[in-house]
Amino acid sequence: MATSPHPELFVRWFRQVAPYLHAFRGRTFVVAFGGEMFAERARFANFVHDINLLAALGIRLVLVHGARPQIEAELKAKGLRSRYAQGLRITDERALQAVKEAAGVLRVEIEALLSQGLPSSPMAGAHIRVASGNYITARPIGVRKGTDFQFTGAVRKVDAAAIARRLDAGEVVLVPPLGYSPTGEVFNLTWEDVAETVAVALKADKLLMYTDRLPADRKGEAIAELTAQEAQALLKKEGLTTATARAIEHAARAVNAGVARGHIVTRRATGSLLLELFTHTGVGTMITAATVETLRPARIEDVQGILALIEPLEADGTLVKRSRELLEAEIGNFFVVEHDGVIVGCAALYPFPEDKSAEFACLAVAQDRRDAGYGEDLLKACEERARKMRIRRLFALTTHAAHWFLEQGFRAADVSALPERRQALYNWRRGSKVFLKRI
Repeated sequence: MATSPHPELFVRWFRQVAPYLHAFRGRTFVVAFGGEMFAERARFANFVHDINLLAALGIRLVLVHGARPQIEAELKAKGLRSRYAQGLRITDERALQAVKEAAGVLRVEIEALLSQGLPSSPMAGAHIRVASGNYITARPIGVRKGTDFQFTGAVRKVDAAAIARRLDAGEVVLVPPLGYSPTGEVFNLTWEDVAETVAVALKADKLLMYTDRLPADRKGEAIAELTAQEAQALLKKEGLTTATARAIEHAARAVNAGVARGHIVTRRATGSLLLELFTHTGVGTMITAATVETLRPARIEDVQGILALIEPLEADGTLVKRSRELLEAEIGNFFVVEHDGVIVGCAALYPFPEDKSAEFACLAVAQDRRDAGYGEDLLKACEERARKMRIRRLFALTTHAAHWFLEQGFRAADVSALPERRQALYNWRRGSKVFLKRI
């Protein structure tokens, strides 16, 4: 029987996914994408497989789609020219007909892909039921700076109750970029506007928006996290594509209006939806109302997270093994760095008041976060606590991190420099190096 070449890696990954499965079941996610994504049929087929997986996990899904390239193709086939102003399509009666035809065909095609159920495929046994309807009441945006946009509109109201009923029935809701007026008119909407307003109306837990490129920092590396305020400041800078700027703008507004998380993901990376949702580091840009990272004193409920962090370092001999019972008893000595609910760093301060000194110990940082400066931050927190306790010097014992301690202002010392009580506990077989620092 054939098995994975690294079954232990698969098992470890699968176990790491478990907290997300519990957290996401029954939650409402709005996933939005432009028509460009559908035009790349192979990638869109993989995307549909991922949507099927999310639905199977009990996530309530609303899909919002655009149709810009499909509308362009319809207009070209009719011998018509696209007209734009201020970044928006001018939708006259003939353009509106092209919009309706493109959106209608696209909706049917997406429903067909979601309805697959071929054996020996990722869609086997899927049985996804798709609901679509007139959930959006729209209004014309009217005349702006002298330009009449005619049948180009903006969302006026979302029938959130109707969408919720379909979600309660276990259906995936598909929302096209069209809106309707009480007088029976149809309006062409931007999918970004629809996605934002639907997510806000549903009080969604996540709004995920696909774009062509992620925002990058000065080094050209993708920005992993932004607060809504930082995202709005980023929009004022150059370097963003039009598509990325639109996605960030609407995701940030949705977060400010109560959506728990916004995520910008690239359509060019296979599996980006799953990687963004089910890995702690993600592969996109997450937008939150406030920072998701805190450095704070540890609590008893952090013990499991600390254990998960230090166990690999105990296994390779970097840290001395600590039992759960010992951690629980000493939890008041610890600081932790928490990132979006996960413990990614810890350190402890053990005071020796009779010697006016304290030990800086059990420093551990998650492997994928070791360049983030968490170690330095934890040291500063421990130094601040030590000063409040009138401690005059810190000491540390290490077998692997001598250079790091020297960089932080420690100096090498002999075991005899330790407090007598700590000398008595020194493990000569382990042979840890001793470092001191005046504070």
